[in-house]
Amino acid sequence: MENKPFILVVEDDRVIRNFLTASLSSQGYRILETDKGNEAVALSMSHNPDLIILDLGLPDIDGIEVISKIREWSKVPIIIVSARENEGQKVEALDRGADDYLTKPFSIGELLARVRVSLRHNINGETNNDIKNIFKVKNLVVDLLKRRVTINEEDIHLTPIEYKILVLLCKYSGKVLTHNYIIHEIWGAPIGSETQSLRVFMANLRRKIEKDPAQPEYIYTEVGVGYRMVDE
Repeated sequence: MENKPFILVVEDDRVIRNFLTASLSSQGYRILETDKGNEAVALSMSHNPDLIILDLGLPDIDGIEVISKIREWSKVPIIIVSARENEGQKVEALDRGADDYLTKPFSIGELLARVRVSLRHNINGETNNDIKNIFKVKNLVVDLLKRRVTINEEDIHLTPIEYKILVLLCKYSGKVLTHNYIIHEIWGAPIGSETQSLRVFMANLRRKIEKDPAQPEYIYTEVGVGYRMVDE
């Protein structure tokens, strides 16, 4: 039991916090919990958790500030679970360093899946790092050495920009990448520019790798925020 991942739950709603801790504990995770942001920062420093589940609406300091403080010294995965639906706040949380964002009410099954993804990346040392030479999920295979993309072993021909976008999404599979982050990484452009170009390239990329772009299997849209490559 001592080798199980250690998760810090930061949530001021006692009912939701109890639900989260019970659900995570049932999966064998070790849990530490708090309802305050400042205490969350202190606990993350003293206990070095493997993952943090964080609400934004805390009674002492805002969750956005918690993210900023933790990111000054730690790359621990942070999953936001919040009732805030404003797209600007989602983008800000992700740009400040959160790894994922779920809006309340949420499916516990989806949360557990995203927890597994974040923990796997953290344990394997893959988060914010280079992916292996071959990325594979479902029927999609991206061979970085050969610069070859296949679906069901059939070659998919991508433009250089489409390929760069796909590799970036694969590198951070399971993590939401904001529009601004993708634009900066692909074009090196300032915030707010190239948004229309990104939409066009993403639409073309989806037409090439998805059976039905309207119901994607690989690249999910986080409306108003960005995109996420499936991990499982």
